Amino acid sequence: MPDLHNEFAKSRFFNQARMDRRSADALVGLAAGIVADGVVSQSEALFLRDWLEANLVHLDDPVVNLLYQRLNLMLADSVLDAEEASELLGMLHSFAGLSLEKPLPTEHTFTAPNDLPLCDPAPDLICAGRSFVFTGVMAFGPRKECQQIVLDLGGEIAKGVSKKVHYLVVGSVGNEQWRHSSYGLKIMKAVELREAGVPIAIVGEDHWQRVLFGS
Repeated sequence: MPDLHNEFAKSRFFNQARMDRRSADALVGLAAGIVADGVVSQSEALFLRDWLEANLVHLDDPVVNLLYQRLNLMLADSVLDAEEASELLGMLHSFAGLSLEKPLPTEHTFTAPNDLPLCDPAPDLICAGRSFVFTGVMAFGPRKECQQIVLDLGGEIAKGVSKKVHYLVVGSVGNEQWRHSSYGLKIMKAVELREAGVPIAIVGEDHWQRVLFGS
């Protein structure tokens, strides 16, 4: 006779796996729906956080965990400000662009697109007296934390890309269609300035982390 206990346990396992897959598919759909109008409202962010808690927070998945952790940090003060909304929009663009036929990443970092116009070789980074702009989503942490590190080291944070900016740091949580994403405009502007002879450096987050933290 079959071991009914084992059969029941296996059935629960496979049912849970199917439920998790459906929930993961639903997350991609939710992300696509939220970013469709190009903005993320506070009510949408709250809804997504609550949905993750109810559906996917039990998964040991770095992609889901990263999104959930960032949402909690952004909503910790009960206010989703404009900068946080912009960062969340970038993250959700990445989630919406995930291919469901491919396995999700297995680490808490993402690989930046290979065709990003980063400076090669990567330049030295000097914070004191230099102006920085961050774009995209940083795997290191919320953009505000990254900006504060630069400020603590004597650097400055610019409001946008211009001739006065020394470094544009591109977050490593990106998607392959960066030219069509919300942060692609900053990158293209920096490329135009660089090609016109303006000494602006475009660097990836991994280089920024290695220089500042030796990692």
